[in-house]
Order: sequence, then C-alpha cells, then structure tokens
Amino acid sequence: MQSRIDNLFRELKGEGCVLIKSYPNIFYYSGFTSEDALLLILKDRRYIITDSRYFIQARIEAPDFELVDISKGWGYIFSLIPCDTIYFEENRMSYGMYKRLSGNTKIEFCPSQAEIDKPRRIKDNEEIRLISEAEKIGDEAFINLLEILRAGMTEREVALELEMRMKRQGASDLSFDTIVASGVRSSMPHGVASDKVIEKGDFVTLDFGCVYKGYCSDMTRTVIIGNPDSRQEEVYNLVLKAQKTAIDGLYNGIACSKADKIARDVITEGGYGEYFTHSLGHSVGIEIHELPNFSPKSVDILENGNVLSVEPGIYIDSWGGVRIEDLIAVNDGKITNLSHSPKELVVI
Repeated sequence: MQSRIDNLFRELKGEGCVLIKSYPNIFYYSGFTSEDALLLILKDRRYIITDSRYFIQARIEAPDFELVDISKGWGYIFSLIPCDTIYFEENRMSYGMYKRLSGNTKIEFCPSQAEIDKPRRIKDNEEIRLISEAEKIGDEAFINLLEILRAGMTEREVALELEMRMKRQGASDLSFDTIVASGVRSSMPHGVASDKVIEKGDFVTLDFGCVYKGYCSDMTRTVIIGNPDSRQEEVYNLVLKAQKTAIDGLYNGIACSKADKIARDVITEGGYGEYFTHSLGHSVGIEIHELPNFSPKSVDILENGNVLSVEPGIYIDSWGGVRIEDLIAVNDGKITNLSHSPKELVVI
C-alpha cells in the first residue's frame, strides 16, 4: 500500500493529512473491507478510525495501520494530527459530517476528491489480474447460461440464473443490478430485468458483472431468440463492426475522445448515428464506473494501467436495441482484451 500512498501525496502536492470516508478509497489505500470506518493518512503514519466491532478485522486486513477507537471522540483524534490541512473527499462526505468535524478543530479542510481518486486510474498488474479473473467468471456464467436460455423465461429468471452462476464460480457480489432487456425493452440501455416474458424474435441484451476480491467485471452480450430478420442482422453486425474497429484502433496514448469517435463514425456511416446515445466506455476497477472514460468530451489519453469498457450500442425506441461490451486493459503498453465470450450473433 505504500506506493499507493506515495502516489496520493504526489497528487496532493502539499503537506498535510488525508481523511478518507468512502469504501472504495478505504479499500484501495488500506485493504480494509468495511465502510464503517475512516482513514487518516499522514506521510509517516496512518490510522483506521472505527469501533471495536471491526478491530480484529482491521488488524488482519490492514496491519500497517494503527487503530483508533472512534468512541474516543474527534477532539482526541485531531490531537493525533501534527498538520494544518486535512484533504478530504468532498463528494463522499455529508455536509453534516463536514460541519461536525470542521467545528472540532482549527485545521483547514481542503476539498480534494479528484486528487484522492486519481491514483486509482492506473491499475497495477495485480489489480488487472483480479479484474481479469472477475471477467472470466462472467464469461463462464454467460456461456453456461446459453445452454438454458429460451423463449418463455422471464427477464428476472434469466438475471437470477446469471447471478447464481457467477456466485457459484467465486464472485462475492454483483458489480451492479443485472440488466436483462428483451424485445422492445432492449432499446433501453439500462433496462434492469423485469417480469417481461422473453418471446421468439426478441433481441435479449444481457449486461452483467461481478466482484472478485474487491474488483469488478462488466460485459454485455446481445443474443436473439429465433432467427433474426434482415434489420436485426444489419443492426447487430453494425454494432459488432463498430466495437471491433474501436478495439483494433486502440493504442497506448490514444486520446479517449478519438477512441469514442472511431466507433461512433462506424455507426454514423451505417446510418444509425442518432441511435448511439451514450459514450463508448468507462473505466472499471473497485467501482463499476471510474475514470477515465471513452467519451466525445474526454480530455484524457489512454495510459498504461487503464482498464476500460468498449461498448457501442444502437437503441431504437419501440423496436429494440443491441449493445456489445468487452473490457480492455493497457498492460506493458499493449492492449489486452479481458473478455472472451463469443461476439458473433448467437441465435437461440
């Protein structure tokens, strides 16, 4: 964890200490897997502030951190801080907590969310390995699902089958609420599974992910129940072409906005540009949505250690939609696709 803390203080470019409230950053900087705590990090000392319920867990998971019993009060806790500035997560701390803490000390509170989050953009080899393992669980769950997926199942039944398979294979949780959107509902990019019955002729979009040892996966596949008509084939093949073209066009150092444009141009040239209604992709890590993004407005470049989704889609109201999503990593300067499920149109 020391290298992560060193990177944190490089981003802050100043003397002081860091107070962390959010679970993702607690886990990233300490390894502690509870959100019922705060981290207080100085350059030469670090503390986990929690209560006695979590002392044993904290000693095991974060042995380099000193334990402070929150019941001793903030007057005592602030007496531990030999600094004039506290950098804190303004987007993760409630206004009530901010007022309570800042009212107990003369130390200046400095909003620093972006600087605290930024080191997480660059994943080390172990983080990429864990994300890859999480993605492998999703791949296997999807391939196994194809053996039972059929007309007559509800979207919720399909989601439950996917979720059970991921957890049986070692997932500790879901990355997000599983999306299963069929028929006209597949035109909704975030169509969380409903009681709709899947019918012949339906596209079924499946967007799902799991958490493995603290890290998320994310993938999307669209299949069809029964033989596709000509328009369904056209739309599917166009999304697939856009996705493959974008992945083939990626390289270490490409502007993230350019990556988005590669896929968007393919869909626009195919006549469906107005139906690609979201950005090409987002970073994935401890959280399912991190930075940077593949988006038209992004000012970032793709860097070594980034892990992002590549997920173009076409969504036509009252007709249906298609999305195909893989996760890519930049590792040792090379683009690696972490997703291995088939992408050619699966006909059930």
